[in-house]
Amino acid sequence: MLSAVGIPSAIEFDGEGFLLTVDAASAAGALSHLQAYEIERRAPRPPRPPPVRVWPHAWVGCVLYVAVLLAVALAVANGWWRLDAFDAGELDAARLQSGQWWRAWTALTLHLDGAHLLANLGAGVWFGYLAAAELGSGSAWLLTVSGAGLANLIEGLLGPATHRSVGASTAVFTALGLLVSHSWRLRLHVPQGWALRWAPLVAGAVLLGWFGSEGEGTDVVAHALGFLVGCLLGAAAAVPSVAKILERVPQWLSGALAVLSLAIAWACALMRT
Repeated sequence: MLSAVGIPSAIEFDGEGFLLTVDAASAAGALSHLQAYEIERRAPRPPRPPPVRVWPHAWVGCVLYVAVLLAVALAVANGWWRLDAFDAGELDAARLQSGQWWRAWTALTLHLDGAHLLANLGAGVWFGYLAAAELGSGSAWLLTVSGAGLANLIEGLLGPATHRSVGASTAVFTALGLLVSHSWRLRLHVPQGWALRWAPLVAGAVLLGWFGSEGEGTDVVAHALGFLVGCLLGAAAAVPSVAKILERVPQWLSGALAVLSLAIAWACALMRT
């Protein structure tokens, strides 16, 4: 390289290693050329992914989530509501298959005991907040409630008629799938190694296996379906054309629609029974 720029040089062995020698008058120029050559040889670093937009007020949807679950639990426990709320709202596959579709949504708000409720409150707030920060509070919770209802609907229609379940855990794993898939899809076009590319989905699958399969009586199928539906919705929401549509809808309206869907489901349940 030095010969190409007209700087005489020689390579000598001093008994321990090879040395590159140049005249003292050419030392500064040779060093400059060598440093520039070293920089050119380095592989270019891939550009950093653009910063992800963080939506404000991600906590609002979490507050509504907690309020809805606590309100239903207190109403049932204190007799403020009908005593047959579980019979009217649980995911009973036989009755869902006979046309009572609303059970896929009403079952999300019912819990067997305090421990069941607290577990879903904690996990739901955790994953729901992260999803809301990335997609917007209203959009995240509308997709979560809709996706969880769809997952319950699929399980109820395709599963055995004897299947029964309640709980917001399906929504918890829908929010997890929504979060990891949306994050993965946003960075899909950024040059990166395979480990970084697939890290969000792998982390989501690990959390699904960790939290979604432990405990006696755990509805693993519902958790897996919730996660899968959440992943599909998250990937779709990251498509630029879909993202623009979601951004045009005010977040308060999306959140209101999420609550309204549950209210409509319960209205159907109570009027039917």
